[in-house]
Amino acid sequence: MSRDVKILAIESSCDETAAAVVANGRNVKSNIISSQISLHTLYGGVVPEIASRKHIEKIDQVIAEALESADTTLDEIDAIGVTYGPGLVGALLVGVAEAKAISFAKNIPLVGVHHIEGHISANYIEHPHLEPPFLCLVVSGGHTHLVKVQDYGVYEILGRTMDDAAGEAFDKVARAIGLGYPGGPKIEKVAHEGNPGAIPFPRAHVSEGAYNFSFSGMKSAVLNYLNGCRMKGTEVIQADVAASFQQAVIDVLTGNVTKALEETGMRKFALAGGVASNSTLRHAMKSQCEAMGAEFFCPSPILCTDNAAMIGAAAYYDYLAGKRDGLDLNAVPNLRLGES
Repeated sequence: MSRDVKILAIESSCDETAAAVVANGRNVKSNIISSQISLHTLYGGVVPEIASRKHIEKIDQVIAEALESADTTLDEIDAIGVTYGPGLVGALLVGVAEAKAISFAKNIPLVGVHHIEGHISANYIEHPHLEPPFLCLVVSGGHTHLVKVQDYGVYEILGRTMDDAAGEAFDKVARAIGLGYPGGPKIEKVAHEGNPGAIPFPRAHVSEGAYNFSFSGMKSAVLNYLNGCRMKGTEVIQADVAASFQQAVIDVLTGNVTKALEETGMRKFALAGGVASNSTLRHAMKSQCEAMGAEFFCPSPILCTDNAAMIGAAAYYDYLAGKRDGLDLNAVPNLRLGES
C-alpha cells in the first residue's frame, strides 16, 4: 500500500469520551480521552443517563482535538471507526450518531467496531510484530472472555464468565470493603499492603465449559466473610481482604489460561481490557507464560482502559477486509463477539 490509511476512531461505550487518529492499524497519531471517573465517583458507579449527557457535551471537542493533535483534517481521513456495541445504549448512541453524521457529511466510509475486538486490537498498537493466531484474555468491567484469535476479525470464544465479569467483581468487593469506585485500581493499591494468603477465598471451577469463569461466588464469599467478622466483632483488615480477593481472581484467570495454552498448543498469549492494567495480574500472566515458553503481550495501561486508538486499530483491519456500514448502523448494547 503506497500511502497511509488513516482511521478516525470514536469510542463512547461507557464513561470515557474518546477519539483517535490511527494510521495503518498500528501507528497512533493521536489518542484523546475525556474521562468521567470523578463525576461517577460521587454516585459509587457509572450512571448511564449522566454518562450519555456528558458524551454529548464532549464528543465534538475530543474529535477536534484528535484531528488537531494528529495534524490532519477530515479530508485526509479514509474511514471512520466507531464502537457500536456492547455497552450502555445511550452512551453508544452518541458515538454512533456522531460517526454517521461525519460519514454522511464528508462521504467517508463508516465501520462499526465491536468493543471487545477493540480491546484485543490494542495489542497490535503496542506490539507491531504481533500477528494472529494467538490466545487472548479480555478482562474488563463488563466482560471476561478467553478468545482464540484465528485471524484479524476472526475469533473463537473458548470461555466466558457465567455471571459477574472480573472487573464487576472488583467494583462490588471494593464497595463492600469501603474503598468506593472505581474498584479495580483501589483494590490493587490497597492489596500491595496486604497478605494475599490471609483469607482462603474459593476459586470457582465451572463444570459447564472447560474455560468458562465464575466470579459471583467469590464476591459472595467476601461478603459472607465481612458479615461473619461483624457478627463476631472481629477486626476486618481491609488490605488483607483486598489482597486475598485479588489473588483469588488472578488464580482463576491464570489457571484457565494455563490450561488453554497447554491444550491448544499456542505459544502466543495476549492480555487485554481494563483489568489488564492491574500490575499484579500482568506480572502473574507474564511469569506463567515464561514458565511455559509462551510469548506474552499486553498493552500499556492507557491502552487497556477504554480508548479510541484500539477502536481505530480494529477498524483498520475491518476496513481492509471490505467491511462497510450504512447510515442504518445502530447501537447494540448486548452485542456478542463474532456477531454483526
